Amino acid sequence: MKKFFLAFLMIMTLAVAGCTGYVANQNNQNNANQQSSGNQQGNENVKEFYIESFVDVIDGKYYPQFSVKEITVNKGDKVRLLINTTRGMHDFKIDEFNVYSETPTGQVTVVEFVADKAGEFVYYCNKPGHRANGQWGTLKV
Repeated sequence: MKKFFLAFLMIMTLAVAGCTGYVANQNNQNNANQQSSGNQQGNENVKEFYIESFVDVIDGKYYPQFSVKEITVNKGDKVRLLINTTRGMHDFKIDEFNVYSETPTGQVTVVEFVADKAGEFVYYCNKPGHRANGQWGTLKV
């Protein structure tokens, strides 16, 4: 009888632990979904943007571009940029926020910073000729 009771207790303990793990995993998944959709998490207001970095070829000339030409956030927001380089060699830079990252082709690069200054700031690709040929945009804070 004692063995039966111990076996039953063990099975119930494992069942409860498994359910608790499932609920914790669901909570973690919900938190990840909230973050990726740009919702507020705790006291941190995250603004998330998806940007493609690419090169258009028109009449044999190369025109590097970002798919998003303007980003607007509030002062104090945490900014998360998901930069997907689909064609060409690029990087991403915002001088006033000391933001710089290489953005390898075929990968999504995550760039994060806090917009702690108000104004309009240029973001651009720092590769030779890219900014001059149109690969830049404006961050409005």
